[in-house]
Amino acid sequence: MSEQEVPTSAKVVVIGAGIVGNCLVGHLARLGWTDMVLLDKGPLPNPGGSTGHASNFIFPVDHNKEMALLGVQSANQYRDVERSVDSGGIEVARTQERMDEFDRRMTSAKAWGVEAEMLTPAQVKELVPFINDDVILGGFHCPTVSVVDSLDTGTLFRNEAIETADLKVFANTEVLDVETEDEPATGLQKVVAVVTDKGRIEAEYVVVACGVWSNRIANMAGATIPLVPAVHQMADVGPMDVLAETQSEISYPIVRDMDTFCYERQSSGSMEVGSYAHRPILHHPDDIPSNEEAALSPTEMPFTPDDFDQQMEEAIELMDMLGDAEIKYAINGLLSLTPDAMPCLGETTEVRNLWSAAAVWVKEGPGMAQVVAEWMTYGYPRVIDAHGADIARFYSHERNDEHIWSRAEEHFNKTYGIVHPAEQWANRRNLQVSPLFSRQEALDAFFFQARTWERPQWYGSNADLVERYGLAEREVEWDNRWWSPITVGEHLNLRENCGLVDLSAFQIFQLTGPGAVDFADYLSVNKIGAVGRATYTPWLTPDGGFHSDLTMQRVADDTVNVVTGVFDGGRDLAWIKKYMPKDGSVAVTDKTLDFSTLGLWGPNAPAVLAKLTDADLSQEGSPYGSIVKVELDCGGESIDAALFRISYVGDTGWEIYVDWDDAPKVWDALLDVGAEHGIRPTGGGVYGTSGRLEKGYRLQGAELESEYNPLEAGLARPKVKSADFIGKEAYVAAREAGDPEVLMCVLTVEDQTDSQGRARWMQGGNEPICDLDGNTVFDSHGRVSRVTTAGYGPSVGKHLLMAYLPRELAVEGTDLQVMYMNEFFPVRVVGPNGPFDPDDTRLKS
Repeated sequence: MSEQEVPTSAKVVVIGAGIVGNCLVGHLARLGWTDMVLLDKGPLPNPGGSTGHASNFIFPVDHNKEMALLGVQSANQYRDVERSVDSGGIEVARTQERMDEFDRRMTSAKAWGVEAEMLTPAQVKELVPFINDDVILGGFHCPTVSVVDSLDTGTLFRNEAIETADLKVFANTEVLDVETEDEPATGLQKVVAVVTDKGRIEAEYVVVACGVWSNRIANMAGATIPLVPAVHQMADVGPMDVLAETQSEISYPIVRDMDTFCYERQSSGSMEVGSYAHRPILHHPDDIPSNEEAALSPTEMPFTPDDFDQQMEEAIELMDMLGDAEIKYAINGLLSLTPDAMPCLGETTEVRNLWSAAAVWVKEGPGMAQVVAEWMTYGYPRVIDAHGADIARFYSHERNDEHIWSRAEEHFNKTYGIVHPAEQWANRRNLQVSPLFSRQEALDAFFFQARTWERPQWYGSNADLVERYGLAEREVEWDNRWWSPITVGEHLNLRENCGLVDLSAFQIFQLTGPGAVDFADYLSVNKIGAVGRATYTPWLTPDGGFHSDLTMQRVADDTVNVVTGVFDGGRDLAWIKKYMPKDGSVAVTDKTLDFSTLGLWGPNAPAVLAKLTDADLSQEGSPYGSIVKVELDCGGESIDAALFRISYVGDTGWEIYVDWDDAPKVWDALLDVGAEHGIRPTGGGVYGTSGRLEKGYRLQGAELESEYNPLEAGLARPKVKSADFIGKEAYVAAREAGDPEVLMCVLTVEDQTDSQGRARWMQGGNEPICDLDGNTVFDSHGRVSRVTTAGYGPSVGKHLLMAYLPRELAVEGTDLQVMYMNEFFPVRVVGPNGPFDPDDTRLKS
């Protein structure tokens, strides 16, 4: 075959030969894939994307589990091919706030097993003698910070696929179109071919791995990859004798001047200065020049010095030798930003077999390529749970340019920022609101945004509860941020009286048709019940780990409603469409905006609801797990409702399902008749954290991930149903293997006092669980015991944590430690269940 002839067909076409596309074909080859084609519109080995100008260093510490562990995984893959040097790296602080953040980074380093230490200014200067230690307060040092050769690494992975899997590679080949056809029953399209300027290639799978151009390519197929090209300014300053004398590419640790959002990295005899402090500069992919038009490369845009002046002054302040050198080379380098600062991995939601491997930086490139390769091979990644990077997470409101650009502008300057685990977005709010939104605003609700949905976290109208229960703010501002003692008051009032929670953000997908029940059973570990019953169940990956955790409501002979959380709705709907029958026996409809759900819980909940209906609300008339249809008398108007007896807060009550437009009337009526019973509107701080924590209830994406199975999570039922379901073989094998190695547990913090005598409050930010000698607890699979959720349990008077523990430690009364802000605090194991009402007497009342 001549160099100009592309094949007419292939099993897989990968578009993009940067670090991700190259590593992807290499990993696919290792997993046995053949008949692959790799395309790029630029020349090789440097086709002109972000890989070609990247700074190529990896700091291995991140607070986010996916980003941290895939960064470590990628660094190791660079080491495996001997295209990496451990230069070490130091983050320096100019403010006390940043020094506090370094304590937090020490904690994350402990969790991920990364060597790290805190340095004094003098110790920083010992490692970097040309730094001005007068302007810094200290440093955070990681000896395993590495500098990599991403172009050469990509070439090695690509060549491996050529040699072992007969990969066909076509550089200087432009993609003109991605063709699709209708897929039966699902309403989706299915990819069929890639059209290039050198010919058409029929393909079973197409992977978009072309960085800043990815969304444009996806759009050709009618799909979206929500990202925008953004500028990261870089300048090469030199030469400098102290650097040239080393006669090496890099001999000094990389310095990240975190409070100025800049870094300084030796590049032979010069210093590369990079900035994330300038104004956000975004580009439409159509405005990026071609290889022929670009002065350097398409992603090395012309430098705008006015945006860099302040950062250069601050760099000179830190390293005055920079002031005596010249800028030899400077660019506005392009990289990819997404609306939530996470990558876009996985199969696109609009087009079957069109995959995304985009918005990935060099530091995670090989690891994330492995994620996508495993996903394509096994049905879900094995190296890590990738729910945070799953492209299916995005709702339609998050896929338009206005949203993508606005969010990218907001988070660009947070690249080196100090971001609280609960920090909320400032812009693009109120995209989707409850039918009760105006009433909640009148009650001075403080809203947290869950993806696109606004949900009250607490209500300012309940401020009197702070005085009633003698509550106070937290001592340390960081622990008090994005929190209010009102939420503790709401919790205690619910336990004492009654709380009303707006759950309108529940995502509801209705399965209908003659095959609906059988299909629902195939999705679910637990058996779908009879009409009028709901089933709480996991959905598993093919390997038997958690994909979802939700309820399946049998509302008619051929109808099942899937009710899931707002953070998981996009992924769960995509999962349904991925596996639903193609014979038309099942239809799926998004009913989210048809129904509103209100949660009514507390010892007085039955008395409150009895004011609106004559229905039997006893445990016999409305048993746990049942769905009972009733009529509610709301100010003389009869409103149809479905009462689902269940609780996520550990108190008796119901989820009340009504038509969307009827929700305000029901809300008003419940608050009116419930006044004498102490009812209060109650926010998500109780529903999502303190209420569930006191009972030890698990949460998808926190406690429940694909790396763990129902036995380890404590959610396995005594028997396995006879019907087949996704992941059954692996699940049965895990059961037959005997007792699980780890168990999800609740722990109490026995003393919250830090070394300064202040009470501290763990945030649930992956804080490591350690033994009494200070060693991080890992299991035999290398999984770290870390805090998955943390929060105060007002009813038990303890700060509570959840974490997986090896069986020998998962015993009531076992004493361990948790690290928080670089200090150890004593914790004690409660067990698999929470400390509140262990006999479930309140649920049975």
